[in-house]
Amino acid sequence: MVESGATFGFAKVDPADKPGLVRGVFDRVAGRYDLMNDLMSGGVHRLWKDAAAARLNIQPGEVVIDCAGGTGDMARRFAAMAGAAGRRRGGGAARIVVVDYNAAMVASGLAKVRSPSGGDAAIVWAVGDAQKLPLRDASADAYCIAFGLRNVTDIRRALAEARRVLRPGGRFVCLEFSRPINGAIARAYDAWSFAVIPTIGAAVARDRDAYRYLVESIRRFPDQRALAALMGEAAFARVSVTNFSGGICALHQGWAI
Repeated sequence: MVESGATFGFAKVDPADKPGLVRGVFDRVAGRYDLMNDLMSGGVHRLWKDAAAARLNIQPGEVVIDCAGGTGDMARRFAAMAGAAGRRRGGGAARIVVVDYNAAMVASGLAKVRSPSGGDAAIVWAVGDAQKLPLRDASADAYCIAFGLRNVTDIRRALAEARRVLRPGGRFVCLEFSRPINGAIARAYDAWSFAVIPTIGAAVARDRDAYRYLVESIRRFPDQRALAALMGEAAFARVSVTNFSGGICALHQGWAI
């Protein structure tokens, strides 16, 4: 079941207030965001992201939207994938457009691209809203939103926007925390999430509240079946779900047909 209204973690909030509340969270944690992902998941998030990038299978010359792309973790994967394919068989450079609502996260991503180990010239950056993308209709070949959909105010609007900007035959993937499919995994995950993750957040990012919000927002997010249904409502076809780590994370895929 998908809740009506807006929530911020476990709290119900005015929909008009949620964007500012979420922006405040990411303003505070942007500088330690990637490090915290490694600590919270034991590095497993990298494998989930590799799998999502492989599923999207970016090709030379394609236009890719990395929505809620934050620090560019997915965008760099897409650029490397398209670049490798281009070296094998030729073709123009892919264009990866990172759109994130939070300017601090975009600034963090740009700093990584400017570093010796970061980025690709095909990555461009914009501050924008997943619910109102600054992009033309049918302008992209692929769209990814990784660990960002649960932060939007209206999931249906964000999915509709993703469908709008995709060309016929375009690919959509959403990588997001979801519901463990096994009771033992669920209990262990709850214990880790509520006891350990906020403690790590307090020690490393110096912000316990931000990571308590993260844990609570996961519990508010639609489960695998509910999100798949919302994708169908948004006119995505051939919707599929792949569970990772026993359902702790799930990859939803759909096609604009």
